[in-house]
Amino acid sequence: MGSHRRLASPGFDRGANAALCVMSAAAAALGVTPATAAPQDDTRAMVDRLYEEAEKATEAYNKADERADALREQVGRAQDRIARQQEHINSKRDVLGSLAGAQYRSGGLDPSLALLLSDDPEDYLDKAAALARISAHQAGELKELQDAMRELAQERAEATGKLVELEKSRKAVAGHKRTVERKLAEARRLLNSLTASDRAAYDRASRSGRMDLPDLGGVGPASGRAAAAVAAAQSALGRPYIWGANGPSGFDCSGLIQWSYAQAGVSLPRTSQGQRYAGRQVPLSEARPGDVVTYRSDASHVGMYMGNGQVIHAPYPGAPVRYDPVGMIPGATVTRV
Repeated sequence: MGSHRRLASPGFDRGANAALCVMSAAAAALGVTPATAAPQDDTRAMVDRLYEEAEKATEAYNKADERADALREQVGRAQDRIARQQEHINSKRDVLGSLAGAQYRSGGLDPSLALLLSDDPEDYLDKAAALARISAHQAGELKELQDAMRELAQERAEATGKLVELEKSRKAVAGHKRTVERKLAEARRLLNSLTASDRAAYDRASRSGRMDLPDLGGVGPASGRAAAAVAAAQSALGRPYIWGANGPSGFDCSGLIQWSYAQAGVSLPRTSQGQRYAGRQVPLSEARPGDVVTYRSDASHVGMYMGNGQVIHAPYPGAPVRYDPVGMIPGATVTRV
């Protein structure tokens, strides 16, 4: 959703400047001080700011959603382990029950008295030896049961903690979603408040990117997987920006990069912040096609370098995946995956 500094239409700026000069002259004749900025300029700046804030909230949403997915997997695995451990404990209990029954059936007399009363002392001694072995085995089984029950209690405590954390993550996802939707709704309201001519001028200025293939220069991708990611990103040109989406029918900024590298068999983090550190950082002057380019100090926007100072990215709502200059936002950081 890159709310970047858009390249204004030269014609629009010349017209606006000319109109401002005429207004200034008229105001001077009437003794009135003119406004220093047209209202639509303020509206455009506010829309840009709202898009930037919505993009930051989108990346926070993506991060929370990614965390929730990971926690769901961890909880599922923990529940499987708990079920297996419970089966193991039940089996141990059955074995101990059988041993206890065998011991009871052997009689409860004092061993010396039982030997004295026995019709066949030798047979009794053989049974007593077997009973001693059963008792030793029973003690071992009992210890294993106790260990298994302690492990089960620990697994259940950890699963409970994961469930609490999962619920917090779900609430964070919902909160970030509401923030994004609120920012975007406000941006739409401001855009709808513009006159038809002002809205057309804004749309021309904000859609300076191109869909056709620019001259990308002669520098090739850094690797075969980077080349495959470049091809995937190019295939997404023109697809809509959809916040929270990672393809294939629509993308937000980090979703496009994750999807493109997934087509090359490379798993990248879901967020632009994670993608900034998904490889080795290189100077912008050494950027090669396929490199990941993140923007702002918080890495809240990301694109893919394509060569000759161009990136492909998913800009913001209403602007589809497209090419733009790599310097569209100051402070680019380049990461080679």
